[in-house]
Amino acid sequence: MKFKYCPSCGENLVQKEIGDEGLTPFCNNCSRPYFDWFGQCTISAVINEYNEIALLKQDYVSTTNWVLVAGYIKQGENLEEAAIREVEEETGQKVNKITYISSYYYEKRELLMIGFRCDVKKSEFNISKEVDKVEWYGLNEAVNLLRKGSIAQQLLLSIIN
Repeated sequence: MKFKYCPSCGENLVQKEIGDEGLTPFCNNCSRPYFDWFGQCTISAVINEYNEIALLKQDYVSTTNWVLVAGYIKQGENLEEAAIREVEEETGQKVNKITYISSYYYEKRELLMIGFRCDVKKSEFNISKEVDKVEWYGLNEAVNLLRKGSIAQQLLLSIIN
Protein backbone atom coordinates (compact mmCIF):
# COMPACT_ATOMS: atom_id res chain seq x y z
CA MET A 1 0.00 0.00 0.00
CA LYS A 2 1.30 3.41 -0.91
CA PHE A 3 0.36 6.29 1.36
CA LYS A 4 -0.98 9.52 -0.20
CA TYR A 5 -2.54 10.98 2.94
CA CYS A 6 -1.44 10.91 6.56
CA PRO A 7 -3.37 8.17 8.37
CA SER A 8 -3.28 10.25 11.59
CA CYS A 9 -4.35 13.72 10.46
CA GLY A 10 -5.45 13.32 6.81
CA GLU A 11 -2.95 15.84 5.38
CA ASN A 12 -1.58 15.33 1.88
CA LEU A 13 1.85 13.75 2.13
CA VAL A 14 4.81 15.39 0.42
CA GLN A 15 7.97 13.73 -0.86
CA LYS A 16 10.86 14.46 1.49
CA GLU A 17 14.46 13.26 1.45
CA ILE A 18 14.83 10.95 4.47
CA GLY A 19 18.47 10.00 5.09
CA ASP A 20 19.58 7.04 2.99
CA GLU A 21 15.96 6.15 2.19
CA GLY A 22 15.66 8.82 -0.50
CA LEU A 23 12.35 10.51 -1.29
CA THR A 24 9.71 9.27 1.11
CA PRO A 25 6.06 10.27 1.71
CA PHE A 26 6.12 12.66 4.68
CA CYS A 27 3.48 14.47 6.76
CA ASN A 28 4.60 18.02 7.50
CA ASN A 29 1.81 18.38 10.08
CA CYS A 30 2.81 15.29 12.13
CA SER A 31 6.53 15.40 11.19
CA ARG A 32 6.45 11.72 10.31
CA PRO A 33 7.48 9.63 7.29
CA TYR A 34 5.19 6.91 5.90
CA PHE A 35 6.96 4.08 4.14
CA ASP A 36 5.09 1.86 1.70
CA TRP A 37 3.34 -0.95 3.56
CA PHE A 38 3.01 -4.55 2.48
CA GLY A 39 1.51 -7.59 4.17
CA GLN A 40 3.51 -10.27 5.94
CA CYS A 41 2.62 -13.91 6.18
CA THR A 42 4.21 -17.26 6.87
CA ILE A 43 4.48 -20.21 4.51
CA SER A 44 5.36 -23.57 6.01
CA ALA A 45 6.52 -26.93 4.76
CA VAL A 46 4.92 -29.36 7.23
CA ILE A 47 7.13 -32.45 7.28
CA ASN A 48 6.65 -35.64 9.30
CA GLU A 49 9.15 -38.20 10.59
CA TYR A 50 8.76 -40.26 7.38
CA ASN A 51 9.99 -37.32 5.26
CA GLU A 52 6.50 -36.71 3.90
CA ILE A 53 5.11 -33.23 3.38
CA ALA A 54 1.51 -32.11 3.87
CA LEU A 55 0.09 -30.54 0.71
CA LEU A 56 -3.22 -28.70 0.81
CA LYS A 57 -6.00 -28.07 -1.67
CA GLN A 58 -7.70 -24.77 -0.99
CA ASP A 59 -10.20 -24.00 -3.71
CA TYR A 60 -10.28 -20.31 -2.82
CA VAL A 61 -6.53 -20.21 -3.61
CA SER A 62 -6.46 -22.58 -6.60
CA THR A 63 -8.69 -25.37 -7.85
CA THR A 64 -5.80 -27.00 -9.74
CA ASN A 65 -2.64 -26.56 -7.63
CA TRP A 66 -1.54 -28.00 -4.32
CA VAL A 67 -0.20 -25.45 -1.82
CA LEU A 68 1.63 -25.30 1.50
CA VAL A 69 0.26 -24.02 4.79
CA ALA A 70 0.29 -20.22 4.75
CA GLY A 71 -1.34 -17.43 6.68
CA TYR A 72 -1.11 -13.87 7.89
CA ILE A 73 0.72 -12.86 11.02
CA LYS A 74 -1.66 -11.49 13.62
CA GLN A 75 -0.86 -8.45 15.71
CA GLY A 76 1.04 -9.51 18.82
CA GLU A 77 2.46 -12.70 17.25
CA ASN A 78 6.04 -13.33 16.30
CA LEU A 79 6.83 -15.19 13.07
CA GLU A 80 7.22 -18.61 14.67
CA GLU A 81 3.99 -18.30 16.66
CA ALA A 82 2.10 -17.39 13.49
CA ALA A 83 3.55 -20.33 11.54
CA ILE A 84 2.80 -22.82 14.34
CA ARG A 85 -0.75 -21.46 14.73
CA GLU A 86 -1.43 -21.73 11.00
CA VAL A 87 -0.11 -25.32 10.83
CA GLU A 88 -2.32 -26.36 13.74
CA GLU A 89 -5.39 -24.48 12.44
CA GLU A 90 -5.18 -25.76 8.87
CA THR A 91 -3.95 -29.34 9.40
CA GLY A 92 -4.38 -30.23 13.08
CA GLN A 93 -0.69 -31.23 13.20
CA LYS A 94 1.33 -30.32 16.30
CA VAL A 95 4.68 -28.66 15.49
CA ASN A 96 7.64 -30.19 17.35
CA LYS A 97 10.38 -28.14 15.74
CA ILE A 98 10.36 -25.04 13.55
CA THR A 99 13.24 -23.90 11.36
CA TYR A 100 13.47 -20.66 9.39
CA ILE A 101 14.35 -21.33 5.73
CA SER A 102 14.09 -18.06 3.78
CA SER A 103 11.89 -15.08 2.99
CA TYR A 104 10.22 -14.44 -0.36
CA TYR A 105 8.56 -11.35 -1.81
CA TYR A 106 5.32 -12.16 -3.64
CA GLU A 107 4.91 -9.13 -5.88
CA LYS A 108 1.47 -10.04 -7.27
CA ARG A 109 -0.09 -9.70 -3.80
CA GLU A 110 2.50 -7.33 -2.25
CA LEU A 111 3.36 -9.88 0.45
CA LEU A 112 6.53 -10.76 2.28
CA MET A 113 6.30 -14.51 2.85
CA ILE A 114 8.50 -15.92 5.59
CA GLY A 115 9.29 -19.57 4.92
CA PHE A 116 9.64 -22.27 7.58
CA ARG A 117 10.09 -25.99 7.88
CA CYS A 118 7.72 -27.32 10.55
CA ASP A 119 8.52 -30.82 11.78
CA VAL A 120 5.59 -32.82 13.13
CA LYS A 121 4.84 -36.36 14.31
CA LYS A 122 2.42 -37.78 11.75
CA SER A 123 -1.13 -37.85 13.05
CA GLU A 124 -4.63 -37.70 11.64
CA PHE A 125 -5.49 -34.46 9.87
CA ASN A 126 -8.04 -32.17 11.45
CA ILE A 127 -8.58 -29.55 8.75
CA SER A 128 -10.09 -26.10 9.04
CA LYS A 129 -12.95 -24.80 6.92
CA GLU A 130 -10.32 -22.97 4.79
CA VAL A 131 -8.91 -26.31 3.62
CA ASP A 132 -10.66 -28.62 1.16
CA LYS A 133 -8.16 -31.48 1.27
CA VAL A 134 -4.76 -32.43 2.77
CA GLU A 135 -2.53 -35.32 1.74
CA TRP A 136 0.95 -36.56 2.69
CA TYR A 137 3.44 -36.86 -0.18
CA GLY A 138 7.10 -37.77 -0.47
CA LEU A 139 9.27 -34.66 -0.82
CA ASN A 140 10.44 -35.40 -4.36
CA GLU A 141 6.91 -36.20 -5.54
CA ALA A 142 5.58 -33.05 -3.90
CA VAL A 143 7.98 -30.80 -5.82
CA ASN A 144 6.15 -31.73 -9.03
CA LEU A 145 2.70 -31.22 -7.50
CA LEU A 146 3.41 -27.59 -6.57
CA ARG A 147 3.10 -24.91 -9.24
CA LYS A 148 6.40 -24.62 -11.13
CA GLY A 149 8.40 -21.63 -9.89
CA SER A 150 5.97 -20.89 -7.06
CA ILE A 151 7.19 -19.76 -3.66
CA ALA A 152 5.95 -23.08 -2.25
CA GLN A 153 8.10 -24.98 -4.75
CA GLN A 154 11.10 -22.73 -4.05
CA LEU A 155 10.72 -23.34 -0.31
CA LEU A 156 10.51 -27.11 -0.75
CA LEU A 157 13.51 -27.17 -3.09
CA SER A 158 15.52 -25.22 -0.48
CA ILE A 159 14.65 -27.90 2.09
CA ILE A 160 15.49 -30.79 -0.22
CA ASN A 161 18.81 -29.26 -1.28
